[in-house]
Amino acid sequence: MSIKLYHNPRCSKSRQTLQLLEEKGVQPEIVEYLQTPPDAATLTAILQALGKTPSELMRKGEDEFKSAKDEVLAMSDAEQVAWMVANPKVIERPIVVNGSQARVGRPPESVLEIV
Repeated sequence: MSIKLYHNPRCSKSRQTLQLLEEKGVQPEIVEYLQTPPDAATLTAILQALGKTPSELMRKGEDEFKSAKDEVLAMSDAEQVAWMVANPKVIERPIVVNGSQARVGRPPESVLEIV
């Protein structure tokens, strides 16, 4: 099974996570999620693997979230997932997925639990 890294090359934690994986001999499939956001089904599967709700995976410091906070937090989980797909900048990063397991690379070393 291939390991996927949902990656933003402009993010230092994302770059550190990629470097750490490569140092361990892991060549992940890199998904630059700002250019190729996951669809709703994929994001839902990632959330299940992480054991998180959509709001727990949102970057609450992003302007997109701040400007829509009240509306977003009132949405159902499915609506929040759809909103995250439409606004991928708010998805926490980096995320490493290995089969049915996933980890957010904060800190980067946390992804080593599943590789």
